[in-house]
Order: sequence, then C-alpha cells, then structure tokens
Amino acid sequence: MVKIGNIELPEFPLLLAPMEDVSDPPFRALCKEQGADVVYTEFISSEGLIRDAAKSTKKLDIYTKERPVGIQIFGSNLKSMLGAVDIVEKTKPDIIDINYGCPVKKVVCKGAGAGILKDIPLMVSLTKELVKRTSLPVTVKTRLGWDEKTIQIVDVAERLQDVGIKAISIHGRTRAQMYKGDADWTKIAEIKNNQRMHIPVFGNGDVNSPERAKEMKDRYGLDGAMIGRASIGNPWFFNQVKHFLKTGNKKQEPSIYERAEMAKRHLKMAVDWKGEILGVLETRRHYGNYFKGIANFKEIKSRILNEKNPFEIYKELDWIKQNFSEELVSL
Repeated sequence: MVKIGNIELPEFPLLLAPMEDVSDPPFRALCKEQGADVVYTEFISSEGLIRDAAKSTKKLDIYTKERPVGIQIFGSNLKSMLGAVDIVEKTKPDIIDINYGCPVKKVVCKGAGAGILKDIPLMVSLTKELVKRTSLPVTVKTRLGWDEKTIQIVDVAERLQDVGIKAISIHGRTRAQMYKGDADWTKIAEIKNNQRMHIPVFGNGDVNSPERAKEMKDRYGLDGAMIGRASIGNPWFFNQVKHFLKTGNKKQEPSIYERAEMAKRHLKMAVDWKGEILGVLETRRHYGNYFKGIANFKEIKSRILNEKNPFEIYKELDWIKQNFSEELVSL
C-alpha cells in the first residue's frame, strides 16, 4: 500500500498528471472512471488566485467523484504562494501540489515552475513555509534539474522530504531538455533507493505504454506512475495499464463505437463546464488520439476539428458510431 499523508492508495498507483488545458474536471472524471487513482488539476497561478482572476479561480472546481484530487499551484513569491494555499484550502482538495517542473518560458522567466531549480535554497524554504501553512498533505512535482550540469535531484528530494512534503513526482528530464530526448528514470530510481527516503516517489515522463509502466514498477522500483501525454484522448490508458500489471496481457483496444461515445461524453461535459466556445476548442486536442488508427478517417476528422457548433459535432460522432460500430482501432 502507498500512502500520501493519510490517503491510502493501492500498490503502484496511477496518477493523472496536471496538464494545462487538459486536466480539467471533464477529463479528470473520465480518467477516474478508467482507473486513475489520483487526479490533479491544471496548474494554477498563485498570482492569479490572490488577484481573483477568473481563469485561475475557475480551475479550483473539483467534484466528489474525482477524489482523491490534488490542486496544483505555481509561483515563486512566498506571500503570493501562502495566499494561494489559503484560497486552495477552502475548496477542500485532498492534496496541494506545488509545481516546480513546468518548463514553459513565460513561467520559468518569473522564477516559477522549473525556474526555481536554479535556486534550490528558495525551493526548499518556500516549500517549508507552504507545508507549515496547511493541514493538507503537500506534494511536489519537479524535474531532474535545470540542465545536465546541475542535476542534484537526490539531495533535493531528501531536503524537500525533510521540510514535510508527503510525496514527490519527478519528470525524468531537465528543464533544458523540455520534452526532447528520453526520460531518464535511473535518476528517479536513485531517489527511491536512498535509504533516508520514506515518502512515495512517483515517476513521470515517457510512460507511454503498459509495458513501460511495468518497467517503471519492476525494474526501477518506483512507487507509482504519473501519466500525462499518453492519456490525452485516451482515458482508457489507465485501465489498460492496470490490466497489464495484473494479468501480463494487453487489453483489447476500445472499438471505434466506444471511442466515439467517449469523445461525445467528453465534449458534452466540457461544454457544460466551460460553455460552447471553450468546450469545443479545448476538446479538439483529444480527437487525434480518440480516433488514432482509423482508416479513411481524415475527412471526418477534419469536419469535427473545424466545426464550432457542438450539436453538429454530436451528430458527426453519432454517425461514426452507426457506421464504424463493429470496427476496432488498429494501432
């Protein structure tokens, strides 16, 4: 059993990574249905929260069916981060997660996200104060280091544990790598093998197949996997991984009917939550994977991607269900 504070999780839990414009309530709900053990919100700006910015406060929406759910915040200013923690705590999530890993320039240039990897003492002192501020378990998501020359993640993880975090998730790349190259899980395993570490250590980056998840568990000995890009347009991924870990056999890919139905549910929930314009716009990024591997699908996919009226998209998805209902996706 794996525990984040007092939250009990199964052996080798699967976590939905916080992803901007992806890990919203509709998508989190679908991933939860398919076996995600913990889900995280999109990352939320501490500055936006303390200024009551609508875009930031909207991301605080969480629902009972998602639990356990973590709200992730980012920032580098102590006063702003403490204020954000106070605001987040009122929404009663199960976990508060701190983003020390986002590599995007507009975040990093302000010393937040992966930018704080340039100032480890600040990272540790900031975390210490945030842990003291709340009764909720605080977790951290970060990267190996700023670049290859500054990797000291084993020491960093230990220092963060010493100031009170209850779990750490590590993306196996540096900020300099962004998302290029291969994730290095050996460095994450070094953290897990540090005898002083007693909190869960979760791996992230390149968990793109059930076999890779099993490798993370068996070869690298990590406590669980945080899954990001592999789940986009593919919430079944969590169920597929769990099935493979349990049986050693790969689960059959969902049929085109199942994919169209899931896409329709996803869009409906997104429209209900965000409204028609944003709901349609932000669901588009998922369609490529929802319908990956379907022969002669380019024209239909183009119509769906270019359509702005959700009701017309529902019709297209229903047409797909009726005309491709017995076919399986070939990957």
